[in-house]
Amino acid sequence: MSDKGNLFVVGTPIGNLEDITLRAVSTLKNVNIILAEDTRNSKKLLSAHGIETRMISYHEHSSEKESQKIVNLLIEGNDLALISDAGTPTISDPGYSLIRECIKHEIKIIPIPGVSAITAAMSVSGLPSDSFTFHGFLPQKKGRLKKIQNLVHANNTIILFESPFRLEKTLTQLLEHLGDRSVVVGRELTKLYEEIIRGNLSDVLEYFSKSKVKGEIVIMIGKNDDRIHF
Repeated sequence: MSDKGNLFVVGTPIGNLEDITLRAVSTLKNVNIILAEDTRNSKKLLSAHGIETRMISYHEHSSEKESQKIVNLLIEGNDLALISDAGTPTISDPGYSLIRECIKHEIKIIPIPGVSAITAAMSVSGLPSDSFTFHGFLPQKKGRLKKIQNLVHANNTIILFESPFRLEKTLTQLLEHLGDRSVVVGRELTKLYEEIIRGNLSDVLEYFSKSKVKGEIVIMIGKNDDRIHF
């Protein structure tokens, strides 16, 4: 039996603080340390559920030296939980390199399933969900148009994350290169101002061009098939 600690990868709410599993709460209460993307943000979640476990920061800018300290804590026998600001860690969130280091050191990695904006959005989209491809965030500059052009031949539903500041630009470029396909935009999912807008790209672009957009966004684009038009 290994004396090393375990790394628990814990899914947390994407907005509504009640969207957390009993197992996730129990895990976060019982580990030695929680690795949080932003400790100030995560403190709200922990406080809401009476979790007093010590947090340390782990994010995309964490240095190799900081990552090694975390691995050393695990090697010394400490159980750690990795959480992101929202949703499932390592899915367009920090954690990939840490997972790789843990694999290298034969540290047990345990998933604690929870909310994912991808599956939450797809479940209510009305687009085919038997096959879809997640592309995360489009590049902001270099390689952006090439990435969009590569989506043209996708034969399943395409899922993207996007910033509210780039939503209009992204919808415009998708319309230019993919044509007027069916699209669903989920904004602020599970939160007070949740919004799910369905239509063709031109319709949805017009809708969002009329007001200032805020919040987290998931874009889902249907394949080039008349049968799935809204």
